[in-house]
Amino acid sequence: MARVKTIPPRSKVKPSDQWNLKKLYSGDQAWEKAYKQWERMIPRFSTFRGKLGSSPKALLSCLEFDLSFDRMGERLGTYAFLKSAEDKTNSHYQAMMSRFQGTARQAAELGSYIQPELMAIPTKKMNQLLSAKALEPYRLMLERMRRYKKHTLSPKEERLLAMQGQMSDTANRVFSQLNDSDLAFGIVKNEDGQGVELSHGSFSTLLHSTSRKVRKTAFTQYYSHYKAHENTLAATLNGSIQRDVYQAKVRNFQSAREAALFSDNVPVSVYDNLISVVHDHLPSLYRYYDVRRRAMGLRDIHQYDTYLPIISSQKMRTNFDQAIGLIGKSLAPLGKEYVRVLDKGLRGNWCDRYENKGKSSGAFSCGSYDGDPYILMNFQPTVLDHVFTLSHEAGHSMHSYYSGKHQPYQYYNYTIFVAEVASTFNEQLLSGYLLSQAKTDEERAYLINKEIDDIRGTILRQTMFAEFEKITHELAEENEPLTVDRFQEEYWKLLQTYFGPDFVLDEELRLECFRIPHFYRAFYVYKYATGMSAAIALSQRVLDGGRKQLKSYLNFLSSGCAKFPLDLLRDAGVDMEKPEPVAAAMAHFGRRVDELDDLLSRLKKKNKSGNPRNRRPKDQV
Repeated sequence: MARVKTIPPRSKVKPSDQWNLKKLYSGDQAWEKAYKQWERMIPRFSTFRGKLGSSPKALLSCLEFDLSFDRMGERLGTYAFLKSAEDKTNSHYQAMMSRFQGTARQAAELGSYIQPELMAIPTKKMNQLLSAKALEPYRLMLERMRRYKKHTLSPKEERLLAMQGQMSDTANRVFSQLNDSDLAFGIVKNEDGQGVELSHGSFSTLLHSTSRKVRKTAFTQYYSHYKAHENTLAATLNGSIQRDVYQAKVRNFQSAREAALFSDNVPVSVYDNLISVVHDHLPSLYRYYDVRRRAMGLRDIHQYDTYLPIISSQKMRTNFDQAIGLIGKSLAPLGKEYVRVLDKGLRGNWCDRYENKGKSSGAFSCGSYDGDPYILMNFQPTVLDHVFTLSHEAGHSMHSYYSGKHQPYQYYNYTIFVAEVASTFNEQLLSGYLLSQAKTDEERAYLINKEIDDIRGTILRQTMFAEFEKITHELAEENEPLTVDRFQEEYWKLLQTYFGPDFVLDEELRLECFRIPHFYRAFYVYKYATGMSAAIALSQRVLDGGRKQLKSYLNFLSSGCAKFPLDLLRDAGVDMEKPEPVAAAMAHFGRRVDELDDLLSRLKKKNKSGNPRNRRPKDQV
């Protein structure tokens, strides 16, 4: 019998394949020592109470202490989070993360008076304070805090809200533990008859199988386990949404969506424009699905048919070091320093490379002001998507590197809205580089298919998710019960809209809304779609431009949160308050579908001419 390919425990992962967290702390003991020091600092918060408006010196003392405490906490929290992400079943690191969160909550409770006390300072008095030279480095930070004046409660009320911190995250923690630790999906045989342990990571690999039977089996088996827990998952998702609605109401926002967009100073019109423009261009997506169906020789098309490259004979096995090399060459337009720093980080200690039992699924970039911009991957060398994922996370990490290098702590931490521009920008350059190296119609079709699928996954799919978040939160705000059936009913309507009339929707897809981790950070996913739209525009601007365009983009990466995100993007060369960037990205998508259709027609003619090298067997129907 074929040997079953299993996922190794963390203890079997080579040190060279792990990130090195020593820039944060030399080990757990060093973390414990710093944690206790941090814990002892908490009582100092009470020493500033009632004094913030008395003088610039008093306000400065509070701000400096608060930022130093926050900076130390960021470092502690990052270490605990990364260690817990290595293996969600490791109770020691789960407890470490829980202890950190508990202490952070205590500090938030004791310091919860700061914002309401600042809000209570009369405008004239605050302007006098802000005119002091010593407060100049914090002026923008204070002005942003003042924006929340009508959304800030009394000190007692703020303290009560701060005390709810850990409790309000319960739904997310329950979902995370169930999804990453407790769900076991069994074994699926791949096209070679080898048993593969089904997991979040291997699910993607199996959906890329050339065997339709393997894809369908993985799909149905994977979702059967969500079906078994659908009531629990509906309860956790409902709990997360109710928390969002409650917090928005308490803070006097008109909706949870408005509350979520307020910190970035993004009007809801940006969100609505995205959905509207994508809806206008859905016929291009329907056409792509038909192109894919015909090219794969299928009578009908299901979601499990949409991940395999259409030109599946183009096998691209890319090991981790080769992936670094490809990414470096593709990012050459960003200059030698960018490529040098990234190459050193990826070959050195930034990245935790491969899947192990209990490891967080997916991929992310996470760092702190005083540490490296670490990357978690579950890299599979047979999946080209994972090369793009590494490039994507590298974009985040280099954004962190440049912002940390050029901004003080209070302005280095850029928002997610602009973060998704830096990451998808890198993917655009990688796609363009690989296309420039393509030597045959097959290679070009393969890569264009990949680019289409990236846009489909990042703009179209994330917009569908964003619309689902909008609908479900509005239902909660209207006191409509969010049950298992209601969640699935609303999600099914969106599936019909986004996949079109000629796509076969399997019943299992009703459950997809219960497995998306980002739904526990509501109104986040739309930023993927706006980010990629901006990235398409900016990457073309850099490639077509000169030193000025490159400098404006690198300045964008170096700016952290020194301006609001829409202003940062305008400085870089794109205005996301207008619908044009999304419309241009969708028009680009349509042109790529046309090009793919033409290439596949040419290849079909070649196949008919009898050239065996170009023949591709029909998929198994």
